[in-house]
Amino acid sequence: MEIKSVIIVGGGSAGWMTATTLLKILPDAKISLIESPKISTIGVGESTIQPITEWCNFIGIDPHKFLKETEGSYKLSIKFTDFYKKGEAFHYPFGLPTISQNLFETNDWWYKKLVYPETPNSDYADSIYPTQMAYVNANKINPNKIAYAFHFDATKFGTWLRKNKCQNINHIKENIDTIEQDENGIASLNNKYKADLYIDCTGFRSLLLGQTLKEPFESYEDLLPNNSAWATKIKYKNKEKELVPYTNCTAIENGWVWNIPLWSRIGTGYVYSNKFVDDDTALKEFKNHLGTDQAEFKNIKMKVGIHNRLWVKNVVAIGLSAGFIEPLESNGLFSVHEFLKNFMRNIRRKKISQWDKDNFNYMCKMDFRTFAEFVALHYALSHRTDTEYWKANFNKQWDKNLINCEPVHVAGIRRAAEHKRYSYKFPSEGGFHCIAAGMNWSPTELNTIKWFEGKNYSKTESKWLPYITNMKKRKEKAEKEVKEEPTLYNYLKDNVYEK
Repeated sequence: MEIKSVIIVGGGSAGWMTATTLLKILPDAKISLIESPKISTIGVGESTIQPITEWCNFIGIDPHKFLKETEGSYKLSIKFTDFYKKGEAFHYPFGLPTISQNLFETNDWWYKKLVYPETPNSDYADSIYPTQMAYVNANKINPNKIAYAFHFDATKFGTWLRKNKCQNINHIKENIDTIEQDENGIASLNNKYKADLYIDCTGFRSLLLGQTLKEPFESYEDLLPNNSAWATKIKYKNKEKELVPYTNCTAIENGWVWNIPLWSRIGTGYVYSNKFVDDDTALKEFKNHLGTDQAEFKNIKMKVGIHNRLWVKNVVAIGLSAGFIEPLESNGLFSVHEFLKNFMRNIRRKKISQWDKDNFNYMCKMDFRTFAEFVALHYALSHRTDTEYWKANFNKQWDKNLINCEPVHVAGIRRAAEHKRYSYKFPSEGGFHCIAAGMNWSPTELNTIKWFEGKNYSKTESKWLPYITNMKKRKEKAEKEVKEEPTLYNYLKDNVYEK
């Protein structure tokens, strides 16, 4: 097939991000977007992770151009509260760890914990990401010096893209009543709209890929515990203090609560499993956590998993119509721009073969599965057992491949176990090493070191001390450097909202 015309079905952030991307990578194609005036978007997905800046740079979007129109703010980290144990919290900061002068990469912090056992798990991020965490801890910002993502209203982001980046899109507001098919997949929509390629951005409905082409759906319920959410918006009590540069995820009775500070209000929601709690009880737990019931609450049923194939015949699914993990680690929009990147990389030859489609499916499913297992590890490493939900999580059999040693290529759970078994250190790329440290799951430990060092162990410990001191110095230096930087509130006020 050749792609000379594309119809995107569905608006929202996924639809308009797709339209914006296609204008960039298929400049000669005729692109249309059809969205139903009767169907509203989910309206959550307000937190992103760092790779969204790569998409913005590729498209040519200045953050200051859309932040004001989307109630947006900057995000530097993700905080996990009460996930390991009640009363403990830790961060997964964005950017690269500071390890170039370390003895053994991120393991230097674990050596510090061996020498000073009272070191809290939260100190890992402060020591390994000294500059990034200095900004986070001081509630400061300088986008020119640190890594960041965004908090914003996802619905308003889609609207901004439509108005500012998609003027050349044929925008059709019409309900899809009929879908005609032929041997190539979709033949037309409503007996009048035809294209070479149809992109499904219809959310959990998966109107084209799931409902029409009947592509099987692979549930991830065996891997991920949650399938429901309550969401709401609340007002600030003290905006300058509560407007922080991170998403806070707090584990409670039957799941966890997100807290996303936007400029004018806070987006919050409770992700839970209806296997352990009914919707009404979950809402009571959520209200109790918030300390208020003076808000409008929206219930969301999540379809957790992914379709067997995402590109079938002349249909490609992007966003929730392809698959969904759960909101932890802000992966919703991540799968949108990463799947679009994979699409771009497999259409370079213009004429699309089945191999190109299959390779797109492979790339997307590997990205998805790896991220899903990364999310699952947040639960696997937890030591909470205070409710039936957390007891079941604590005793869960996570992956048969660990027991059977099956030679499958999965880079999440198995990779974590493999690095602890073989290399005695966790890779410094990605975020698993931050989650492992926050959960006190070490790549190496005192007895292992003694096992291999033998009589030389006493010399080994003295060798660590200068590197432990270096981490402390870098941390202190970073804390001094950020003192003159503006607070997040003042930076946004002066540079975005009152400019």
